[in-house]
Amino acid sequence: MTETLKLALAQLNPHVGQIAANLAGIRRARALAARLGADLVVTPELSISGYPPEDLVRKPAFVAACADAMSALAAETADGGPGIIVGAPWAEGDKLYNAAFVLDGGRILARRFKHELPNYGVFDEKRVFDAGPAPGPVPFRGFRLGLMICEDWWFPAVSETLAESGAEFLLSTNGSPFEVNKQQEQRIPLAVRRVVETGLAFVFCAQVCGQDELVFEGASFVLNPDRSLAVQMPFFDEAVTLTEWRRDGERLVCVPQPLAPEPGRMEQIYRAMMLGLADYVRKNGFPGVILGLSGGIDSALSAAVATDALGADRVRAFMLPSPYTSQTSLDDAADCARLLGISCDTVPISPAMGAFESALAPVFEGRRADITEENIQSRARGLILMAISNKFGSMVLTTGNKSEMSVGYATLYGDMCGGYSVLKDVYKTTVFELSRWRNTHRPPGALGPEGPVMPERVITKPPTAELKPNQTDQDTLPPYEVLDAILSGLVEGEQSVDALVAAGHDRATVLRVWRMLDRAEYKRRQAPPGVKITPRAFGRDRRYPITNGFTGLIA
Repeated sequence: MTETLKLALAQLNPHVGQIAANLAGIRRARALAARLGADLVVTPELSISGYPPEDLVRKPAFVAACADAMSALAAETADGGPGIIVGAPWAEGDKLYNAAFVLDGGRILARRFKHELPNYGVFDEKRVFDAGPAPGPVPFRGFRLGLMICEDWWFPAVSETLAESGAEFLLSTNGSPFEVNKQQEQRIPLAVRRVVETGLAFVFCAQVCGQDELVFEGASFVLNPDRSLAVQMPFFDEAVTLTEWRRDGERLVCVPQPLAPEPGRMEQIYRAMMLGLADYVRKNGFPGVILGLSGGIDSALSAAVATDALGADRVRAFMLPSPYTSQTSLDDAADCARLLGISCDTVPISPAMGAFESALAPVFEGRRADITEENIQSRARGLILMAISNKFGSMVLTTGNKSEMSVGYATLYGDMCGGYSVLKDVYKTTVFELSRWRNTHRPPGALGPEGPVMPERVITKPPTAELKPNQTDQDTLPPYEVLDAILSGLVEGEQSVDALVAAGHDRATVLRVWRMLDRAEYKRRQAPPGVKITPRAFGRDRRYPITNGFTGLIA
């Protein structure tokens, strides 16, 4: 009986729908694993198609192309090198499965279908896939692999079935989206439960990529039967790690190795924003990004993330001053650009404001100026940025944060214009924390500079949209520390007004915030995509009707 198994975990960055590129990445990982002496290479969930493929799997031609790629890989394993586990959609009759394949010796050795289909939060797999039967172990070169696919290990049934039918360890291929602190607060504790229930070691092999609003941070790991962490792969980086397994009676034990460090909360959020933006720009073919640099903290942080993710030569900033823009804001924006090393041009919006004022004067005759004129300024800026984007091909990076988007403190077709937002799921109080953190830390893999990336004054001065004289955000909104605490309760916690009042918040303030949140749904539906950071991001996580007469939250 073979006593040692060398298993390579390939933490890859697939491109949804780009089958040829995904195939090339899998081949590179297998070649590296072969040089390391691996017997078997494990790749993440749906590694051939990319994850999540959504309605792409409804196209028969796409499913067939994935099957052809998988068959080509199977044939290549006749070279005497390591076997490989890959994922692809698989059609059988009128059924379509999320499948994992074990390829070895030039053939498909086994296939397993995902049994538990997630249908909550960002997931709707029941819409496109059929559930497979509970899997049994896969024989591989004298070992019995407890192969399962992502959601299968979040519930005990599949793990217990594998253990009862003779699996020697549990092996899960994954497409598990990032949420801050998810590794320590959810994945590791749940994996410990599976280990305790079955007495078997557990392997978590994950992808690392940005896919639209989702980020996958990798962080693949191995828990031994004694619940100790034997392997921890890097966060936010592609990697191939060789693990060695030895028999201990009827189970396998992984030889421990040095663990990759787990980033702190601020680094996790920042690197998730970097990865989400970098992959969105790269995979969609944009040459770079442009953004409005106002001298405020949101645009400063967005510019820093963009520079760290893409490099200074692919980030172009514009100051778009109005008659209400202070010299302090102009100086701070210029200093941000200088610290980051990005280009920054100035395009005054006063001529556009005058043109709109003249065009609308007959219609607005007899009415005093109000928020309409403020919104015209924001829309003029959006128009200018979109024109520059059209001319040069770079994507407009939107700079609004979650606090603003929650309560509608943003101008539709104005500061909401753009193709992507790194701050979409980041509350304003966290924007301040991230800015302080970045001024003293340069994250791993960052292409931006060492040292501060924005003046201290950008962090300390009162936030303002500068759409009228002496304006601050707190003219319209509660203090951000109050606003964000209430929003977290309403959005992430789905708490009632009464519950938030019982927690110490002023009832009138809670009601005011709730009404703003409820009324802004139409704006959020038209907002650009952005990086998911929290457990309840706007969009796929939180889907409320725009036309909504329910007021039961007040009770």
